[in-house]
Amino acid sequence: MTERVALLVSHGQPSDPAGAEADLAALARRVAAHLPGWQVGSATLAAQESLAKAVKGRAGVVYPVFMAGGWFTRVHLPARLAEAGGQGWRVLEPMGCDPAIHALAVDQIRAALAGGIGAEVVIAAHGSSRSPAPSDIARHVVGKVATELALESVRAAFIDQSPRLVDLPPLGPNAICLPFFAAEGGHVRDDIPQALTEAGFAGRVLPALGLDARLPGIIAAAIRAGQPVCAEACRYASRP
Repeated sequence: MTERVALLVSHGQPSDPAGAEADLAALARRVAAHLPGWQVGSATLAAQESLAKAVKGRAGVVYPVFMAGGWFTRVHLPARLAEAGGQGWRVLEPMGCDPAIHALAVDQIRAALAGGIGAEVVIAAHGSSRSPAPSDIARHVVGKVATELALESVRAAFIDQSPRLVDLPPLGPNAICLPFFAAEGGHVRDDIPQALTEAGFAGRVLPALGLDARLPGIIAAAIRAGQPVCAEACRYASRP
């Protein structure tokens, strides 16, 4: 029986292509453990020739390890696949658009709160100065967290758009910040802590959402479901 093929693709990190490639390959191996009968590979866009090597001579589905839809998943990724010789590959809905990922964010914050009173929650996301898609998804998660956990103070703040993390009002020791990121790259290790320090944030910063041990199972389920990128790239985005 011919194995089905899935490829995890992420932005990667131009400043450290090899490190990001290794991290994504490790995630692909954990996903493969949940997908008997599948061959699961990985490639980052930042590593030269990585995508071309991964798609050469075969076809399958691409799972974008991106936290939002929009231009990258609708336009850029298909174009890069075509350039790499991967015209037969089908791009699935990106990770950040999956309701299971949003539920995971709620679960992480619920566990971190552990019955705390008066907690303030910040969803830290990348954002974009060019597309509303990343902020739309972050704000959707904010609404889900506020509703399901009955919290009054839940907000999104961004690295690349307003409201910026550095402009947050000072938040006390009961505050929690969840980085809505797929991996622990430079934004999570450096940019978010630095911005929060400048803002006078005195609370806890949780690990990036994508480091949760439940993530490989969620990705595997999405690959089995095979939901392609929809016409609007993501139902949480108002436009591409």
